[in-house]
Amino acid sequence: MTGDETRSALRDCKRLVVKIGSRALCAEGGRFAEVAAQVATQVEAGRKVVIVSSGAVALGRARLGLTDRPKKVSLLQAAAATGQSLLMRAYEDAFEPLGIHVAQVLLTHDAVTDRDRYLHAREAIDELLRLGVVPVINENDTVSIDELRFGDNDQLAAMVCTLVGADLLVLLSDVVGILDDQEARIPLVRDVADIEHFIKPPEGDVGLGGMQSKVEAARRATLRGLPVVVGPAASSRFLDELMQGGDVGTLLLPHGSPLPSRKHWIAYTLKPQGRIVVDAGACRALEQRQASLLPAGVVSTTGSYKAGDAVLIVSESGKAVARGLARYGADAVNRLAGGQSRQIAERIGTHAGDEIVHRDDIVLAHNGG
Repeated sequence: MTGDETRSALRDCKRLVVKIGSRALCAEGGRFAEVAAQVATQVEAGRKVVIVSSGAVALGRARLGLTDRPKKVSLLQAAAATGQSLLMRAYEDAFEPLGIHVAQVLLTHDAVTDRDRYLHAREAIDELLRLGVVPVINENDTVSIDELRFGDNDQLAAMVCTLVGADLLVLLSDVVGILDDQEARIPLVRDVADIEHFIKPPEGDVGLGGMQSKVEAARRATLRGLPVVVGPAASSRFLDELMQGGDVGTLLLPHGSPLPSRKHWIAYTLKPQGRIVVDAGACRALEQRQASLLPAGVVSTTGSYKAGDAVLIVSESGKAVARGLARYGADAVNRLAGGQSRQIAERIGTHAGDEIVHRDDIVLAHNGG
């Protein structure tokens, strides 16, 4: 496909996740009206749109008179709680004249790692979309702690794409797209690795992300088979031009074979609760033969994970090899390390399989794990 043909294919996208960060949303007195107008155009065209929005902490800071982003957790939570109602009021005021209702959806990381909560969240969002409501999703910063955080809303947006079955992720920013070293817009990216050296760390303290975070979120989404577009929040016609096949923003194409939903979930949704160090033979078996991890290849393990938890598998030098779901808890893995599969029941008194991590539950690092 040529670039033009690829962009034209975006017209077929029916369900969009549109993310906007604090810096882009709060600039110039707020861009709520511009975002609402663009989303309304897509809704009128028959598309379903989910917004992932930052801004609660920034608005709360302003209301509370805080000049810097709070470092104290309780103060950050207070700013988020104060700002969240302001954020939703601003969205309601922007969408109401357009005849569209909005709904607040606050998520914590365990809502997408726990299967029952995941399904309930998906059903609720599907129902909102069926009713013509635009869900506005944000992380629940008021109650989130480090163990429950997504990292930032760019990563949340990538996870929401899987949650809602989106076929396009749009990341609205305060620039025209991803820029090269000459500050020129890069129209098309076929492999995220090709543009990583152009990315600069974020500046300021209004938000958490920056372009570095957007590129990482794009990498996650493209590995799931989704196209991703980074473009300007300031443009009142950006979404309309994009969905008509226009050459706007930066389009990042899906790369390689899409990860199945389950493996994408293991790689990008679950947080590793520990790590398993493996020997050189196990590294080769995992990487070259896509084999399971057997007790014989385990050198040591750290963490307090339980059976079914996600773990990071690393070499003895500390290089990440894969992520996976442990069939045994940390105490059992410590007792099984270096032994044979036939000794499992003898060593720990139970047998849940011959593997420490089964190959069906492993995502290699070079595939996103």
